Amino acid sequence: MSQFTELKRISSQVRRDIVRMVHAVNSGHPGGSLGCTDFFTSLYFHHLRIDPKNWNMDGANEDLFFLSNGHISPVFYSTLARRGYFNVSELSTFRKLNTRLQGHPTTHDGLPGVRVASGSLGQGLSVAAGAAQAKKLNNDKHLVYTLHGDGELQEGQIWEAAMYCAHHKIDNLIATVDVNGQQIDGPTEVVMSLGNLKAKFEAFGWDVLTTNGHQYEALNATIEQAKSMTGNGKPILILMETSMGKGVDFMEGTHKWHGVAPNDEQLASALSQLEETLGDY
Repeated sequence: MSQFTELKRISSQVRRDIVRMVHAVNSGHPGGSLGCTDFFTSLYFHHLRIDPKNWNMDGANEDLFFLSNGHISPVFYSTLARRGYFNVSELSTFRKLNTRLQGHPTTHDGLPGVRVASGSLGQGLSVAAGAAQAKKLNNDKHLVYTLHGDGELQEGQIWEAAMYCAHHKIDNLIATVDVNGQQIDGPTEVVMSLGNLKAKFEAFGWDVLTTNGHQYEALNATIEQAKSMTGNGKPILILMETSMGKGVDFMEGTHKWHGVAPNDEQLASALSQLEETLGDY
């Protein structure tokens, strides 16, 4: 079985997990989660140098990932479980009372794989910058990755952090932006246009790559290229074009599924489009 075939198999199962999780509690954010599934599976099952069975909060001598747009927690939780950070059966507790799988990731319950609470948008790049600086100070050659939503770039703290990273030559950091053109209130171009993101980040002193977030060959080649560019004095950004709701035809390409759970009929339709490859929880 080829590398990309296996990633596609994992992605199909993760997408099944996502729609089942949000349906079970009639709450959650399926759209962005489905759109970022291919990225998460590529990162966690191919690129990150990690040891899920010996996870600790410190993260020394391994790569780190920080999810900034924490509302897409369903894809994060499913990926962590499928990668072995905790038992897959725990996905059934998503957003329920006393669960470790809160609607937005938290740290107080000690869920393996989660090193920062996220959901207040705009903060993840600052956290990642600090973690990356700490690795450089400790002579730890591993990398720090972070993911953001494109609508999140309307937050001013992102741009403060972008200046900080460039000024301090934080070149062991790879940030990715999910460019799906949608946010909770509508298309980003309608809510607040983001303009030319590549030109903006380059003006802030970053190296910028672009890729398709659903074509495994292109996505993985771009991540490999980003890794090869580390250590050259500049932080690196990947602008990743995706379709919100990818994999479920009636959810694709619209902000209407940003934070809406499918009903019983819609769940059945979604699952009919997604192959069960690793076994449902």
